[in-house]
Amino acid sequence: MDITNQQITKDPLLQPFTIGKLTLRNRIMSTSHACGLEEGGMPGEAYQLYHAEKAKGGLALSMFGGSSNVDRDSPNIFRQLNVGDDRIIPYFQQFSERMHGLGAALMCQISHLGRRGDPYAGDRLPTIAPSVVRETLHRSIPKEMDEHDIERVIRAYAEAAKRCKEGGLDGLETLAGGHLIGQFLSPLTNHRTDRFGGSLENRCRFALLVHEAIRKAVGDDFVVGMRFTIDERTPGGLSFDDCVKIALILKNAGAVDFINAVYGSMDTIRSLSEQNMPGMGSPIAPWVEPVGLFKQEVGLPVFHAARIADVASARYAIAEGKLDMAAMTRAQIADPYIVEKIRTGRESEIRPCVGATHCQSPQRPSCLHNPATGREAQLQHKFAKAKGAPRRIVVVGGGPAGLEAARICAERGHDVSLYEAAPQLGGQILIGATGSWRRDLMGIVNWRVSELERLKVRVQTESYMEDADVRALNPDVVIVATGGLPNVDLVSGADHCLNTWDVLTGHVSASGTALIFDGTGRHPGPLAAEKLAAQGVSIVYCSIDGQIAEELTYVERFRWKKRFLELGINPMFDTKLVEVVRSNNRLQARIVSEVSQQETLVDVDHVVVEQGTVPMEDIYAGLRPQSTNDGVTDIKALLALQPQPKLRDEGFELHRIGDAVASRNIHSAMLDAYRICSVL
Repeated sequence: MDITNQQITKDPLLQPFTIGKLTLRNRIMSTSHACGLEEGGMPGEAYQLYHAEKAKGGLALSMFGGSSNVDRDSPNIFRQLNVGDDRIIPYFQQFSERMHGLGAALMCQISHLGRRGDPYAGDRLPTIAPSVVRETLHRSIPKEMDEHDIERVIRAYAEAAKRCKEGGLDGLETLAGGHLIGQFLSPLTNHRTDRFGGSLENRCRFALLVHEAIRKAVGDDFVVGMRFTIDERTPGGLSFDDCVKIALILKNAGAVDFINAVYGSMDTIRSLSEQNMPGMGSPIAPWVEPVGLFKQEVGLPVFHAARIADVASARYAIAEGKLDMAAMTRAQIADPYIVEKIRTGRESEIRPCVGATHCQSPQRPSCLHNPATGREAQLQHKFAKAKGAPRRIVVVGGGPAGLEAARICAERGHDVSLYEAAPQLGGQILIGATGSWRRDLMGIVNWRVSELERLKVRVQTESYMEDADVRALNPDVVIVATGGLPNVDLVSGADHCLNTWDVLTGHVSASGTALIFDGTGRHPGPLAAEKLAAQGVSIVYCSIDGQIAEELTYVERFRWKKRFLELGINPMFDTKLVEVVRSNNRLQARIVSEVSQQETLVDVDHVVVEQGTVPMEDIYAGLRPQSTNDGVTDIKALLALQPQPKLRDEGFELHRIGDAVASRNIHSAMLDAYRICSVL
């Protein structure tokens, strides 16, 4: 059904919202996070461009500077900003001018880590906290703050707030939760018996003094809020009712203009993964209902982010009065143009956030399937039409790399056809999306299939192409995205082994006992273990790495640890599979400890090997002699985003991408396609 202008105008997400004297143009925002693009603690060009792209895309408010540090004993341990230094003011001024010019408001989060810091980072100062209680996640044992420490930190907050105002920002928020303010609030971390401890009112004193000092520094017209947990969900911690009482104390004191609500604690991997920042396998927008109850009790403007990954969930939350601002933070990492696409009736074109948590990896803020995010200085989120006549481009392979290559080339205005040997598009994602919590990966495929239909790309499945078939199409450019095949290389006995694809596709059945060797630390090994265990197979799991899912993010790693405990699988680590032989109608696997070099023989019914893939390169090898570049992708031109040089005049340009080059992840495959196809 076509969306009318009247429907768009009445969309709850597109209505303005006012806090004090600040009017936000709609109800979609991005919350503060340490995006990993800072330069020496300052928000430089790359940092600003990353946020500016979302402003171009129409969002109302971008918050930035996740955990920006107000003082020296709150060190940069995950690439925060240094808001405790006057050097940041001109950066803020440039940043705010840029964002305001694009119609978006800008706010910074300021914080002191307290016990979440690292005594061995930065200036190697001891961490500080209301009481000597070690944090599990960040490991420090803090010094108990005295009155001098408290006064110093309150002053540091006020000075940081003043820098935000001088920098032209529209407001700020402090961070409670597991940070220093929250450590004073929670009975789990505040064991004091002085005026800052004991009763709930006493535990609020530090937060009130901080915000009183901030108000004096910035005035009443500057918007000041707090990122605040509405329920710690931990035995002995702050309950929902406690958090409501604290919020009302803050409200009645005039300390905050809004609450940016989070759920749960944040001092363990479990709480981060399952409560604060839930990922794939978690329900969509899991905490909107309790946040809505909190908003009803407190009567303050409420922002909230926790896997509000789709427009329908955000629209519901705003329309039903659960939230005032829907924070689609990770969704806008996937697609910074969400608001524009809503406003122009193109919601079906929004690139979906699949919850893969790649944006929480050390490579943050990169999206698993949008490599332009975080690379705004180099890559474009929108593609201009290519100059000159359209080129005839043939893409061989319909996995993630091939789909993205075809999409980009079509956006550039070329004549594109894609050929896939299998009956269905998607490549290895079809295998990786198996299992109860990995299904959302299919959003990567489904969105691109929809986009190819919109762009009228010719797509043929069940089309196994030989090099002669490709040449017969008279192409100008050929992109080989044929992927790879499982690598089961061993010293001896590979022919006795299965690979993880055999298991995950259901091509083989298994019973009895299976040894799974994980040589990559990616998803296939654990996925195979999960599937076989569900079939009643007893699992012996050994990994070359020191922990499960070594190559994945901490959220994914935690999920696999939990799943293995549920399945009763006790993995062996730092262990290599060397040889497999037949023995009495069974298999005998020889494994070697990488630590002790001790060998162990294990008798099982099946051996499953995960070692990534080796490229399928026959068609590429067959096409090279007829290509203008001999199939060579010039690295300097690739990284400079320049057209590829020719080695000969006759023929077609030839490139291979994704696992057709080497076994890597989806993001790398997408980046290959971006770099090559955006300049064709």
